[in-house]
Amino acid sequence: MNLEEMTLDLVQTVDLNANLDDAFKALLHRFGKGNHTPNGEPLNLEIEPFAGGRWFRDRGQGIQHLWGHVQVIKPPVLLELSGPMFMSYPALNHIEIKLEEAGSGTKVTLRHRAIGMISKEHREGITTGWGYMLEGLKSDCEKSAASKA
Repeated sequence: MNLEEMTLDLVQTVDLNANLDDAFKALLHRFGKGNHTPNGEPLNLEIEPFAGGRWFRDRGQGIQHLWGHVQVIKPPVLLELSGPMFMSYPALNHIEIKLEEAGSGTKVTLRHRAIGMISKEHREGITTGWGYMLEGLKSDCEKSAASKA
């Protein structure tokens, strides 16, 4: 493996129809109990929103997967997570999610950086997976805004 095959640096953004506070709350929900697969199956993710808090998947019956830890939390503008994520092999991941005011809404920028023995399947699926996550966040904010109207 060469260095390029062992590293990953992906940036994706989404504009939300929500203020910073509501967008951050929606982000925590989407990274926790509000997360599911494209076919609607819940991922059973939990996030403990404090420095050192775990981000993990609880599949029940004592089956759990540690995805990472909260490295930095600065509501409502920054969340950083680091750990193995969904990779069950030698890899270290860092997710940085920045939120900033953009007009009457919020711009979310997600950056995923990784180093390790990153599988081809994960490398190819990461863009789609994070895109799905961000679109879900956008949908959550749109539903919330509609219910307040």
